[in-house]
Amino acid sequence: MEKVSVYINGRFVGFCEDGEKIAKDLRERRRQGQLDPQINVASFPNMKEVFINTDEGRARRPLIVLKNNKPMLTEEHLKKVEKREVTWTELVRQGAIEYLDAEEEENTFIALTPDQLKDTERQYTHLEIDPSAILGFASSQVPFTEYNMAPRVLMASQHTKQSLGLYASNFNLRSETRGYLLYYPQRPIVQTDVYENMGLYKRSSGQNFVVAVLSYAGHNMNDAIVVNRAAIDRGLGRSAFLRTYSAEERRYPGGQKDAFETPQEYVQGYLGPEAYAKLDINGLISPEEIVEANSVLVGKTSPPRFLKEISALDVETEKRRESSLSVRSNEEGIVDSIMISETLSGNKFAKIKVRKTNIPEIGDKFASRFGQKGIIALLAEPADLPFTKDGIVPDLMINPHAIPGRMTAGHLLEMLGAKAACLDGKLKDGTSFRGDKQADFEQSLLETGFHPAGHETMYDGVTGRMMHAKIFIGVIYYQRLHHLVSLKMHARSRGPVQMLTHQPTEGRAREGGLRLGEMERDCFIGYGAASLLKERMIDSSDKTIELVCGDCGSLAVHDKVKNKRYCPVCESGDIHEVVMSYAFKLLLDEMKSIGIFPKLKLKYQA
Repeated sequence: MEKVSVYINGRFVGFCEDGEKIAKDLRERRRQGQLDPQINVASFPNMKEVFINTDEGRARRPLIVLKNNKPMLTEEHLKKVEKREVTWTELVRQGAIEYLDAEEEENTFIALTPDQLKDTERQYTHLEIDPSAILGFASSQVPFTEYNMAPRVLMASQHTKQSLGLYASNFNLRSETRGYLLYYPQRPIVQTDVYENMGLYKRSSGQNFVVAVLSYAGHNMNDAIVVNRAAIDRGLGRSAFLRTYSAEERRYPGGQKDAFETPQEYVQGYLGPEAYAKLDINGLISPEEIVEANSVLVGKTSPPRFLKEISALDVETEKRRESSLSVRSNEEGIVDSIMISETLSGNKFAKIKVRKTNIPEIGDKFASRFGQKGIIALLAEPADLPFTKDGIVPDLMINPHAIPGRMTAGHLLEMLGAKAACLDGKLKDGTSFRGDKQADFEQSLLETGFHPAGHETMYDGVTGRMMHAKIFIGVIYYQRLHHLVSLKMHARSRGPVQMLTHQPTEGRAREGGLRLGEMERDCFIGYGAASLLKERMIDSSDKTIELVCGDCGSLAVHDKVKNKRYCPVCESGDIHEVVMSYAFKLLLDEMKSIGIFPKLKLKYQA
């Protein structure tokens, strides 16, 4: 019989005869309290391996232990828990509940509900405490998860992390680099037990929208959405963006240091009197001042980078350079607050928070809790939007094609449930596997005089005519995500270049260029667009004119004192100007540095 390898925390420690028996024995001892409850054992007979894990960093979750398909957690235990006679830790110690990690879970057969234990043909090992316990923190906030595809639930979890809301109640005292704040957060009308029990309604991150599933003259094709302008004017999805800037009076060797002040005209790099007009005598801007791109927030001067020796005859004052803190080149806003303090080393420092109100505009991203994300493509006038017989105009219109292909039936179910909640005044339970059912919502709608399927007759806002098709309209919780078009929009004509390659810088924050990559270049070559290729790859990038020796092919130099061009290698005077990319010139220099001597062979010399 082949022996079984045993590993503890991934390290091989020896062999054993029967891996299954060892795993079973260790689990029994753990349940009896002889071993630490944090130990997990996993046996893999096919691989002839047993893994014993005791290390940190493993995600573990609690399950009810079963013996012959009967839970070890009895009714008696539950009564004691209610009376607070038994604690959770004692239940774990008694072996009624145990924590499993991902590896040990491979050896289990878990029942989702107690009803499944009635099937005597199947031998279960564990029972879920609650069916929704299979979900994590983010995904357990999604209602009706069992009605959706798994990738959509995963996407919805990501959207939950990106949503704007009240991230902290003391946001005005904090100084994060970036902060997003929704003006009027609401709790969802359809919510889960986890959302309620964890008190997440105190930190809501969305609003309840009236949504119609309807195409609107092609404006909401694909993942575009049409939003009611009047709803936005009333504060729908409005948010604030907070950016914190910080400056410090640094100390330098030699006793020199920075100074917060309004720079004087003699300071190197002086920006002009208009730039410092909003600063007070301490060199700081005042709260509630409107600031634009590159506005100075803190006036600061620093000592020169390179010190020169000052003789006794020198009477000039110490030269200083301008090093003020300014607003980013692509942002604007209003100064929210200013904090002045000292660092641990005793240096004075200031933090200035700038806020900007972000009103939803074309290009901003919204998402429901089902991975149905969309970009605003049109802000429609309310008079042009369709309306119901009661005069209800939707806040948002989603394309009908977004539902069937993605199979997010939960999206429709939440719309139906929230609509019923609006009519009967009760919050609905969307907890996975055991929430309110579709039939309950339909009954509630029927009792209040609405179509049980959520359909309504709507009228065209432009012509006033009744639409022949019934339109599905309801209420659903939508989140505004922090992908704001105002923080992404970027264009450039001329701007800064990198010192090394002389090519435009990269990225919006550095006013970078728009990259034309290898694949775009290949397209230009394929189309034979030679002039366009030259313009983008040379003229708009790192065009340079270098001197090349016609005799030996090496790069020549220009002596400005003698106003003479010559080759430093062969001292020839046959020098030619050649247009090339600076990156190519850099390549030649780097080849020389490793002992390769490249030569340029010139053709068609004038």
